[in-house]
Amino acid sequence: MSYRLSEKWIKASIAGTIWAASEIVLGSFLHNLKIPFSGNVLTAIGLIILISISYKWTEKGIFWRAGIICALLKTMSPSAVIFGPMIAIFIESVLLEISVRLMPWKIAGFLVGSMLAMSWNLLQKILNYIIFYGTNIVDIYTNIIKLAQDQLNIRSNITWAPVIIMLVIYALFGVFSGFTGIHVGRLLVKDDIPEIRPGKKRTVKNVVPVRGSDFKYSIIWLISDIALIIVAFILLNEASWIIWSSVVIFVIIIWSMRYKRALKQISKPKFWIFFVIITALTAFFFTSGESGKDILKQGLLIGLQMNFRAAIIIAGFSVLGTELYNPLIRKFFLKTSFKDLPLAMELSTGSLPTFIAYIPDLKSLIRNPVAVFHGVISEAENRLDEIKNVFLNPGNIYLVSGEIGEGKTTFLKIIAGYLTGKNIKVGGILSERVMKDGKTTGYDILNLNDGKRESFLRMNGDPGSETAGRFKINQQGLFLGREALRSCYTDNFKIVIIDEVGFLELNGKGWAEELPGLLSRNDRQILIAVRDRFIGEIQQKWKLDTASVIEVSQHDPYYTGLGLTEKLS
Repeated sequence: MSYRLSEKWIKASIAGTIWAASEIVLGSFLHNLKIPFSGNVLTAIGLIILISISYKWTEKGIFWRAGIICALLKTMSPSAVIFGPMIAIFIESVLLEISVRLMPWKIAGFLVGSMLAMSWNLLQKILNYIIFYGTNIVDIYTNIIKLAQDQLNIRSNITWAPVIIMLVIYALFGVFSGFTGIHVGRLLVKDDIPEIRPGKKRTVKNVVPVRGSDFKYSIIWLISDIALIIVAFILLNEASWIIWSSVVIFVIIIWSMRYKRALKQISKPKFWIFFVIITALTAFFFTSGESGKDILKQGLLIGLQMNFRAAIIIAGFSVLGTELYNPLIRKFFLKTSFKDLPLAMELSTGSLPTFIAYIPDLKSLIRNPVAVFHGVISEAENRLDEIKNVFLNPGNIYLVSGEIGEGKTTFLKIIAGYLTGKNIKVGGILSERVMKDGKTTGYDILNLNDGKRESFLRMNGDPGSETAGRFKINQQGLFLGREALRSCYTDNFKIVIIDEVGFLELNGKGWAEELPGLLSRNDRQILIAVRDRFIGEIQQKWKLDTASVIEVSQHDPYYTGLGLTEKLS
């Protein structure tokens, strides 16, 4: 039985997916070029997307839901799962949500929320250092500032001045992001921006890798990992350095054997540069002004302890993130108040490549940012309309249109897989292309009822066989297709797919005999693949003037599938 996904979660899924797409496309570009404050640029883009889209979608609660979606999509990248980016994205969305709800004026809520969300980038960096290295890192910082103050002969206390200055800069950048989002949102409502198609289409493959295909998840390992982190922290605080260093090294080795990416973060040069710097600074400031033969040793041990603490946290978060992707844990959410989240995530995962292909390059964004954001948000509106058009369509027949090779069969195949995954019974046929040396040599018929396959059209068929254009018709394939469609008359199929109807059927051949019986049924949804040039004739011949036309070049199969799921709920 299918579960109906609320419209609020659908909208949050779309907004979060756009946000995640910008993080993936522009984020990798900015980080690869080592552009300063790249995290702030990505936060600004996310804030602009959320604020501008709220002028169209005014429901409360979309921001934090979109934050969850974006965070989870971000952590599904090929790199090791680290909670830092996920936490940052989610908290930024929550801060914006809270500000908009508490402030009496919407604009003030947007601006204050943007300031808080942007400032969180700095606060999280500070908290990360404290969490990784302990409060000793604060002592190192204050000692460095005091040393600089003495060297520059500054009388006033400037210990926290650098932090305050940076916080003001972050807040001002947040205000700029808020105003930009408000400006785009207002123009979006007026719809007076000349629409441009940002960037050029990019081929997207394996954007969101399927995790765990060869990884054996384990609840026992998850519990053990949590226990190992707790034990390591206790020993770091209570035991001698020989014990805690041995235990941490042992734990890291164990994790590296099970989780191949566990050591990725702590194997980076950046970690080891910090390792040397923090150890040296700790030893220097700990021994300055002190005397005794063991002072230097104690300073070095404190520095090592800080680094071992950081190593256990970074690697620990990575292994926990891997185990938390366990399908059993995700299914658990279906029984909680977050039961919509897995369904929204499934929708986002499927549609992420579409939005990634739509995100422009950085040059287009810099040249015409308002028009680009307008185009992206308009695309969000289009995706929502796809779901509503199917869900609210009073009829039950859909003509999936496109030219030869434009992807009609792939479109229907994705929908069939999506609906089958929702335990919705799908029947009918697919006509799958057969290729050889890059050329089409024929088509096979696939019976969606039972998975049987038979050759249907071939370039070199039996002499005397009926023809369909340049192909000869294989009678076994024709028989299989007719039997599959006839079984849909009586079997309890909720969805019937016919791929495809065209020249043969208009001349009384192919599936022409089976169509009247299927089209007369109002208790199931029927999707028919049709080439663009045959749409008018087919509508006229079978009186399908009210049938919805779904152009494969303009629609996402996951959103169409969700619309059908909603309609059948």
